[in-house]
Amino acid sequence: MAHTTFPGTTDRRIDALLALLADNTMIVISGAKIAREIGVTRGTVWNWIEKLRALGVRVKGHAGTGYQIEKVPDILAPKLLHRRLHPGLLGKRIYHFFKIDSTNSVAMTLGEKGEPHGTVVIAEEQTAGRGRAGHSWHSEKTNGIYMTVLLRPPISPQQAPLITLVAGLAVREAVLEQTGLAPDLRWPNDLLFGRKKFCGILTEMNAEQDQIHFVAVGIGINVNHERVPDDLSKIATSLRIETERAQSRVEIVARLLRHLDSYYNRFVTEGPEAIVTRFSEVSSYARGKRVRIETASETYTGTTEGLEPGGLLRVRRDDGRVLPVIAGTLSEAD
Repeated sequence: MAHTTFPGTTDRRIDALLALLADNTMIVISGAKIAREIGVTRGTVWNWIEKLRALGVRVKGHAGTGYQIEKVPDILAPKLLHRRLHPGLLGKRIYHFFKIDSTNSVAMTLGEKGEPHGTVVIAEEQTAGRGRAGHSWHSEKTNGIYMTVLLRPPISPQQAPLITLVAGLAVREAVLEQTGLAPDLRWPNDLLFGRKKFCGILTEMNAEQDQIHFVAVGIGINVNHERVPDDLSKIATSLRIETERAQSRVEIVARLLRHLDSYYNRFVTEGPEAIVTRFSEVSSYARGKRVRIETASETYTGTTEGLEPGGLLRVRRDDGRVLPVIAGTLSEAD
């Protein structure tokens, strides 16, 4: 099946240019050779080199002498990513954008057009990143990971909340592997260090009453932000802030897709219990945590009492009732 064409996707020849530069780190390549290899004019090469420089890729040289890069660029381009991916079903197709409104919006459209399970939509920058419950997501250019994975799970819509938990577990494993730091999972869709969030997950689905057609799992990770906006500094952080060094986004995405593939397959073959058990093991929010829940109609506090088989969180409210959280924003109670 051919790729669906989508307006704004990165020209595959820019992808080829990045791969060519990455393959020849520290070697000067003439503009004429690059133009010949990727099938464009030297003027186009110059324009694209300028575009890459604007994204922070350190390219030395100019049209007269040739170009070289000092190190492999940390751009989430398909060719650079594919080299790091193991041959699973996730990421065989990657739609890359330098700038897009929202990767989830693109993935939902692609899902409707029949794009296969495992397709990935990824952007260097989002202009209208969405968080859960209508919140916006702060998407800083080339410092974060803004991606959506299209899945077609053979499950009922009632089990859809578990997909968010699957994604959270995959992000946690990838970050732990990459940084040595173990993040906490705040049910259902946030990853934290202490009380500060660095990753949010937004799962949207296209379904009928008894059948899921597809789900779009949006994942936003603050990676190389050196600081967060002042109004978010008490509640947000990044991997760079926590580890005090820059992290490879390409490496994190490759690890993340590997773990997502693994946890997803576990969920599909072993059922919800494997996911609920694992989430409960690694999340401080699963049991015994004092929380505040804000819904459209009320705000209440209580203590968490574990997850239900379908992935919902049970909370013993301060009035003694034990009920699952169906909707609302959950935070640690002071």
